[in-house]
Amino acid sequence: MSAAAGPFLDETKALACVHCGLCLGACPTYLETGNENDSPRGRIHLMRAVHEGRLPVAGAAALHVDRCLGCRACETACPSGVQYGALLEGSRDHFERRVRRSLFQSLLRRVLIERVFPHPWRMRLALLPAKFLRWLGVDALLPGFARDALALVPADARAVTLPEVSPTATQPARGRVGFVSGCVMSVMFGDTNANSVRLLNRAGYEVVTPRAQGCCGALFSHGGNLDAARACARRNIEAFERAGLDTIVINAAGCGSTLKEYGHLLHDDAAWRDRAAAFSAKVKDLTEELPIADCQLPIGDSGRAPAPHIGDWKSQIGNAPVTYHDACHLCHAQRITQPPRDLVRAVAGDRFVPLPESDVCCGSAGSYNLTEPEMAGRLQRRKVEHILGAGARVVITTNPGCILQIRAGLDRAGAKDIEVLHIADYLARAAAR
Repeated sequence: MSAAAGPFLDETKALACVHCGLCLGACPTYLETGNENDSPRGRIHLMRAVHEGRLPVAGAAALHVDRCLGCRACETACPSGVQYGALLEGSRDHFERRVRRSLFQSLLRRVLIERVFPHPWRMRLALLPAKFLRWLGVDALLPGFARDALALVPADARAVTLPEVSPTATQPARGRVGFVSGCVMSVMFGDTNANSVRLLNRAGYEVVTPRAQGCCGALFSHGGNLDAARACARRNIEAFERAGLDTIVINAAGCGSTLKEYGHLLHDDAAWRDRAAAFSAKVKDLTEELPIADCQLPIGDSGRAPAPHIGDWKSQIGNAPVTYHDACHLCHAQRITQPPRDLVRAVAGDRFVPLPESDVCCGSAGSYNLTEPEMAGRLQRRKVEHILGAGARVVITTNPGCILQIRAGLDRAGAKDIEVLHIADYLARAAAR
């Protein structure tokens, strides 16, 4: 092994890959390029070559590892149980310390993604110029990258500060749960957070949102800064430990995946290992905590709720065909696919339509659509084509990045009348009728 390379790869985990190729049809980048280096087994081969000193970090290795979405669809397809996500994060952490980035990429990764996005108040300030430019109507005059980035910012973005304790009206209360408000969620999807808490209250839970919580660390771990991700994990573990909760709910798939893997993230830290594992065992996605009966949706004899009829729903959403897009980190990392579908079907009934390739990444992948815009754009178009082909007028999903990416893609395709909603917003509208 090259001394310069250093032992960053778990050889046992890497050798679990037998290169059978069953992951190829599940990998979004391989589906797009057909290039073996853009497949999971190809990237593992590149990681091992760098680890063993047979290939430099810069060049082809960095190019193809950068191009990986980290969607982990390969883990779902893999019969050998390869822990690709752990291999990818360890490799990216090693690569980021050694690959020389362009000034633009350095500013994007080290400043915008690591210094702005994880801090809600900084993000709110950063959004002000975007809102101003949109108000001026000068979008078309901006350079391509800036125009595409601006298209991702929702026009209805609204920050909401949740109360530290949200009591339930149901007595006796079913219990107390913690709520992770998130960075992007609290700034761009404040109303979605509020709806999530209302749904939990309606299901009988008192909801505690600790003030001391911070970024979950997902952006850092996915981007190759594991030290910063571990610091985020320690802060959140401590904040929720003080609240004394048995269940911690999250409504963003990417964040939930990272929260559930704090045990792995801090496995080598003796002082935090057990605390991290205990924390992760408490984390539940919102859809895991909202069985149909607990949402109090009116279920008919058929087991499905009648379609909602709310006059002010955009595009008569209550009578529109509805589909569901699997957020990668809910579907593949957390292996949660049926609960959200059951909830959507309970409201949509026979208006639910299946989405082809529903579990193929839309190209958002955290900050991927900023760092790898070309591939992100290709996957965005692929997803939009399937939505249009399915005839859906409403798209439901469970992750903020997916919502932003799909909305922008539909707008670009001239389909602005198709609404993209977080599942909490969809259920809250249905419950309010």
